[in-house]
Amino acid sequence: MSRIALVAGMLLLASLLGGCTSGPVAAKPAPRSTVSTSAAQTVQVVPASSAFFRYEGRFDFADTSAPGIVWQASRISLDFDGDRIHLLFDDAKGQSFFNAQVDGSNAIIGIHEGSSPTNVNVSVPGNGRHHLRLFKRSEALAGSVSFRGVELAPGAKAWTPQPPGYKLRMEFMGDSITVGACNEDGDKDQWANRRTHNAALSYATLTADAFDADYRNFAVSGIGIATGWVQFKAGEAWDRIYPDPASPRASLSTWTPDVVCVNLGENDYGYPHWNGQSFPTNFTSGYVALIRDIRQAWPGAHVVLLRGGMRGGAHSDLLREAWESAVAQLEAGDAAISHFVFKHWTKNHPRVADDRILADELIAWLKRQQFMRPYL
Repeated sequence: MSRIALVAGMLLLASLLGGCTSGPVAAKPAPRSTVSTSAAQTVQVVPASSAFFRYEGRFDFADTSAPGIVWQASRISLDFDGDRIHLLFDDAKGQSFFNAQVDGSNAIIGIHEGSSPTNVNVSVPGNGRHHLRLFKRSEALAGSVSFRGVELAPGAKAWTPQPPGYKLRMEFMGDSITVGACNEDGDKDQWANRRTHNAALSYATLTADAFDADYRNFAVSGIGIATGWVQFKAGEAWDRIYPDPASPRASLSTWTPDVVCVNLGENDYGYPHWNGQSFPTNFTSGYVALIRDIRQAWPGAHVVLLRGGMRGGAHSDLLREAWESAVAQLEAGDAAISHFVFKHWTKNHPRVADDRILADELIAWLKRQQFMRPYL
């Protein structure tokens, strides 16, 4: 897509959402013109462009009538009445899985490439006012899908949900450890069906929830600083709308974090280790460059440099030495950078029980830090 189309789409969405493309939208009375009823009087349609929807995450808003749901932990919410709701999807790439929650009850839904425009029914517990929360549990690299809105019962109304009581904004960057890959698998990691890769129970989400934080998760399985299991590097994709260096850059000023947690390096160890190669000599310089780019984008944020969660981060002396060298350079010149090393680690990818341990370690450390005091 062109940069012009992207900007035009975001400006249109901003006008619909009162100038906000990624944060909460203030509740207001429902203008009837944004909800339409079919000629046959069978459904009430709330289009994806309606101001009733709250979008939280980095979406592709080039087409506001069908925004692309890209990154894991992206959320869409809506209040509505009636006894039914159908979710409308289109243009699926790869596979995308969601937690579709109505009034707290959850259903896992999957949308796969090659399917025709999709209408997904979600169970609703009778009449009355309800709350929908759609959460993308599978990662951006596995797939994306366009959202076209919802269908409600004839005559049903929709409202913008009340703004969440967030205390701070957190951003998490990393690889498969941070994305929640394989965390609901059995004894062996599997990658064919991403239904069991659940970002909602990653250590990132669990940590954010502990602080009542609005958050984003821009992790990519297999990615590294200098090398990894994907062709592009973290420094080439962290600020893109899609996990692709060729994707347009996201507008980083529309949502600014208070705390950024970065956990990278496992694949810089793992990929060369399993392929008989040497540890990359440019890891330290690449790491320093990435963190400085992040600090330039969000000068008011505090950056936390993380290491660990799997074998490389816990036991590789080469990775540890290169990472510690980068940390020393960064902390020497910037008081708003700190570091933390996980004690817990796993041979396979962390499962949900491991994610909880990792989150507990990070939460306990964060609660002791001076920069977190305004948010406690």
